[in-house]
Amino acid sequence: MPGKERPRNAIRRSATRSRKSSPPKDTDILSVARNNFGFDQLSPGQSQAIRSLLSKSDTLVVMPTGAGKSAIYQIAGLMLPGSVLVVSPLIALQKDQVDSINASDGKAEACVVNSSLKSIELRETLDRVGNGAYKFIFLAPEQLRKEEAIDALKQARVSMIVIDEAHCISEWGHDFRPDYLQLGRVVDVLAHPITIAMTATASERVRQEIIERLGMKKPRVFVGGFDRPNIYLRVDHFNEENKKLEAVIHRVRWAEKPGIVYVATRKAAEEIMRHLVEQGIDALFYHGGLKSSERDEIQDRFMSGNAEVIVATDAFGMGIDKADIRFVYHHDVPDSLDSYYQEIGRAGRDGEKADAILFFRKEDIGAQAFHTGAGKLDPEQVNQVTAAIAEEQPVAPEEIAEKVDLSRRKLTAIIQKLADIDSVEVLPAGEVRLSKNTDLEDAAAAVAEQQETLKEVNKERLEQMRAYADTSGCRREYLLRYFGDNFAGPCGNCDNCEAEHPAIDVNPSLGVRLEVSNN
Repeated sequence: MPGKERPRNAIRRSATRSRKSSPPKDTDILSVARNNFGFDQLSPGQSQAIRSLLSKSDTLVVMPTGAGKSAIYQIAGLMLPGSVLVVSPLIALQKDQVDSINASDGKAEACVVNSSLKSIELRETLDRVGNGAYKFIFLAPEQLRKEEAIDALKQARVSMIVIDEAHCISEWGHDFRPDYLQLGRVVDVLAHPITIAMTATASERVRQEIIERLGMKKPRVFVGGFDRPNIYLRVDHFNEENKKLEAVIHRVRWAEKPGIVYVATRKAAEEIMRHLVEQGIDALFYHGGLKSSERDEIQDRFMSGNAEVIVATDAFGMGIDKADIRFVYHHDVPDSLDSYYQEIGRAGRDGEKADAILFFRKEDIGAQAFHTGAGKLDPEQVNQVTAAIAEEQPVAPEEIAEKVDLSRRKLTAIIQKLADIDSVEVLPAGEVRLSKNTDLEDAAAAVAEQQETLKEVNKERLEQMRAYADTSGCRREYLLRYFGDNFAGPCGNCDNCEAEHPAIDVNPSLGVRLEVSNN
């Protein structure tokens, strides 16, 4: 992350010098890092990824929060001509990055384009984007639905596209967001600039889908930092729900704080928070049913240390980088190992000891399967969308939305699924039309078949969670091997290893493995 202030003209001099040197030397890269961000050194993973971008290779980076992923694209961006487009799903993250880049004198080297801007501010910002006023352009994927945003980016000579939180692209990932599925089209519309996708956690399946959906060309893949040896892994088994609840409350009461308790439902978040408050614990609840302003206030209180514990659904956590979280407890089983490892990875980022405990009942798997299956597409919804497209085509998604009673999120998901089976085409401007010889009934049936496939995959993911809960072997080995790391136990810092190998002593300092591949 950028740290020290630097003069605005230093950025321009760095970019100019770098265009004259090809290929760049490590000393050139470190000079830019030091002069602009105050770094004395870069990690091997950062240096390799920067060199990959400067060689104009598409790049996928999977490294934990705090490993300096933002520095990779910022340093490379300064050494490349043109603008850098950064797609990020969270307004707070966008603002932090923009404020950091602009910290020296407040003048615009970076800008943000999101829903927080008033109409006139948005128009003025896009005009400046088109005129090349900004080196870094931050926006949410929803903004890329808008033709005026695409037009401005075309004029801005975008040389690199950065996809932050790239796991959001994948249906097999842990935070699927349909608007991310349109990013491959945006890459094409902008004539495929150098593309870097970044995320903290992604299994091999998720990594492959990111590459395919973005249309990345022979990307270099950098994977490092899955192992977090300072996090103690444990699973406690229960037969009765009330006993499980009592155990969670007891653990939280006596645990070192601050900490997070993850739950599956809004009702559970509020109920457990009330139990904790009754125990004299300063606890808050957080879920998607709260107003945006309420969620922001609750998150700010927790991040600033004005609350000890937050009880939350999976709506809480993306972009959270609080170094001193001492525990992450799961009252309910998550939908996948992807989700679980992402969530427990929010603990112990300061390198000190932290606990990750899953409170597990075998019935939890069925309950999670019900929640995971809620809100899926049905053939009638698909029929509504295809009929609306057939009436007048090509047609903008906004016009389709006026004709069907579906959320924008669900509409985007249906359009993408129809595109995946080649029943519709999404044109460069975002308009949609039926593909040649598309049969509407066949299209609905094909989407329904896709849904069955997804249902089976979700079942498989939950079985992997069950297997993790039931394993008698090293839990760290089980998790890391899921993500492609060949770690072999015993780790000495999980409940199973503790029972089998009590003499092992674990150094809690953060360990990082780096794996590099060429696809």
